[in-house]
Amino acid sequence: MCLIEDDKNQIVMQIRDPKRYAWSGAALPGGHIEEKESLHQAVVREVYEETGLTIRNPKLVGMKHWHTKEGIRYLVFLYRTADFSGQLRSSDEGEVKWVKRSELAKVGLAYDMLNLLRIFDEDDLSELFYAERLEDDFIREFW
Repeated sequence: MCLIEDDKNQIVMQIRDPKRYAWSGAALPGGHIEEKESLHQAVVREVYEETGLTIRNPKLVGMKHWHTKEGIRYLVFLYRTADFSGQLRSSDEGEVKWVKRSELAKVGLAYDMLNLLRIFDEDDLSELFYAERLEDDFIREFW
């Protein structure tokens, strides 16, 4: 995932379709790493595919991770940049748009996005780890 910010205190959000994605709502753009691709190459490619923006100098700021029901650790690498070019455009992954940070709570964020944004904004945090799944399918989060 990548937080892309401009000089107007806005970030790019992707509105993910609940009919297509279990993790739906407004989220940061990102995706999966392809075979033989570096993390850097993956974030640049995914951001371009999903937003039309070419990012430069993405900085790895942290990670989000958990164990799946099958016991496999799932890792999400979190990048941040304000260095980009191109015109914002939506894709079949979802509508993308610039959102003012002050308006984030009003755009129907995906589950955990407010907590996840703390990793990008607070220098003393570097990970969001889901330590356990509770009976009612809520996840207890630990930093």
